[in-house]
Amino acid sequence: MKRLPLMIVVIGVGLLAACGTQAGELGPVQTGPATSASPTAPGHSQPASTAQPPSGHQAPPPTSATTQLPTATPTQGTAQQIVLQTWFTRQGKLFVTERTVPATISVGRAALDRLLAGPSAAEYAAGVRSQIPVGTRLLGLRITAGTATADFTSSFGSAAGPSTMPLRIAQVVYTLAQFPSVTGVRFEINGQGVTVIGGVPVQDPQTPAMYDGYLPAIIVLNPVIGEQVTGPVTVSGTADVFEAVVSVRILDSAGGEIARTFTTASCGTGCRGDYSVTVSYTVPGEEPGTIEVFESSAKDGQPANVQQIPVTLAP
Repeated sequence: MKRLPLMIVVIGVGLLAACGTQAGELGPVQTGPATSASPTAPGHSQPASTAQPPSGHQAPPPTSATTQLPTATPTQGTAQQIVLQTWFTRQGKLFVTERTVPATISVGRAALDRLLAGPSAAEYAAGVRSQIPVGTRLLGLRITAGTATADFTSSFGSAAGPSTMPLRIAQVVYTLAQFPSVTGVRFEINGQGVTVIGGVPVQDPQTPAMYDGYLPAIIVLNPVIGEQVTGPVTVSGTADVFEAVVSVRILDSAGGEIARTFTTASCGTGCRGDYSVTVSYTVPGEEPGTIEVFESSAKDGQPANVQQIPVTLAP
């Protein structure tokens, strides 16, 4: 199973997984400059014109899936910052984005704190949600022999639909699984180990492979929602699509297509592979735009499994 390497630049700082862990428990990390363009992590409050998040989305039951996870790629930016992946939901599936935070020794806790803060305003406007109830707090995090134990307040286990709770659990599992030494997650509520959360039995430990059915066919790692991009832009991620063919197009502020290309993922049609493609485009100045990644339907050639990433297009 591919892991999610952490993108880090730290000068003279040793990393810990979270409070209560010993130095080095996260194992080796992939180093590289951190991005300064990724969205920050405000709370759940939304602009006045944006509706408040619903109590939860009903996700479809898991389908046949892969056990491979996306591989993050270092991007350019400012030193002494850490780029962490946070997993939310979109259209009933898991959705990954990132947070740039000051360098810290408690990277596991930092990742979960940003997860609990919820989607940014730009992400929320693009349909990104969190199934974790607002106000849920992390009481503790420790890692022992590859298992991360996350202790949450009781609201984490509050009522949820039969398919919403698995997504809630998966958000935590995938967020922690980005660290190479985390192979599973054990849950606690108010300091007590649990075998049922919100009426859903939880095996101990929980692993990403248990929730592969909630991964979308196409995952976009770069660019992220709200990022300013310049041409040519590199679009990358993972996909499990027909014959591994991934299509990309760029839309301008009026929704018109200004660029289109395609590439082939390293695996497809029943397995998840990496893809990366550079797309050239031309705009007269900065304007809102959309990176659209999709597969062409084997049935009629129409776009399927579309992922739209709103960005700012710059020349």
